[in-house]
Amino acid sequence: MAPADRPIRTVDARPNAETLVKPGELVDLVEVTPLTLADRRIYNQLLENAWDAIDKPVTHVIAKSDLRGSHNSNDRVGESIERLMSSIVKVRVTHDGEPAIERVQLLGGNIETTRRDGLLEYEIPPRLRNIIKDSTVFARLQREVMFALSSKYALTLYEMIQKRGKLRWRSSEKFSLEDLRGVLGVPKGKLGSWSNLKLRAIDPAMAEVNALSDYVVAIEPIKTGRRVTHVELRWWSKDAGGTAAAERELQFSKVGRKARTQGTTETVKARPAWLDDKGPSLRSETYETARLRHAGYDIYHVEGQWRDWMKGKAPPEDADRAFLAFFRKFAEANPI
Repeated sequence: MAPADRPIRTVDARPNAETLVKPGELVDLVEVTPLTLADRRIYNQLLENAWDAIDKPVTHVIAKSDLRGSHNSNDRVGESIERLMSSIVKVRVTHDGEPAIERVQLLGGNIETTRRDGLLEYEIPPRLRNIIKDSTVFARLQREVMFALSSKYALTLYEMIQKRGKLRWRSSEKFSLEDLRGVLGVPKGKLGSWSNLKLRAIDPAMAEVNALSDYVVAIEPIKTGRRVTHVELRWWSKDAGGTAAAERELQFSKVGRKARTQGTTETVKARPAWLDDKGPSLRSETYETARLRHAGYDIYHVEGQWRDWMKGKAPPEDADRAFLAFFRKFAEANPI
């Protein structure tokens, strides 16, 4: 094989400021132990952080603050690390020239310092290092898209398309329904029928990927007799207009994104009139920030609580910051 025809080794692909690299074998793996959206994001960050020496038997170090995201606590990071350590996955490999299934752990031993601003030291297990070292297919993931997607099914579908999107002679792939469930990480006993799987996992995931990525994705059912037994995954690149629309959507607030991507409307509760004469006004951006940080809370109820708490106190120098600080403490004391 001429040098120009040799496949690029995955470990030779480089992450950059906008994208990270994930070996193809770790995209289409089957989770024996289901992971969460946060687990998958953190794992991608751990792979990226280790990338320069990912196929070597060394210890990697990352700041816990890099893994926390928008959360103020390290508890979720620790929980994700423990799930990743205990998670066993099935990876399709070639062994002695034959297709094979290799079962591996995703994460090796690690040490987490207890300081809030401390470090995590971790190892990539030997068998997984070998799989990564031999990999020649990978997905290039946009960081902005990875953090914008709101479900593990959407993130997994996005990774599947990023792995396949640049294939020159293919634009579709057939999966058995069970294989698709495994790759998506659907827990055993959940979403048992095709209609439930489509409604709860596939359709919302496709809507998000189509809205935020550079590709259009379609998943069509294939029946054997009267039952859906397989699906066809199809993908194609967006035109310039579609790509620009995805870039704009990434810049928009997450508030209302579900409605926009699924073509529905979303009703935003109006601010009660009784709050209008109770002190300093707040900027509209402050309400949007509150919705993003504390999804599920009635922000106007919390605003009323804040204004009642401020009675008799000196007016704050920055009402917007004061309200957001109060909201954070309120959410910590009243989790939902």
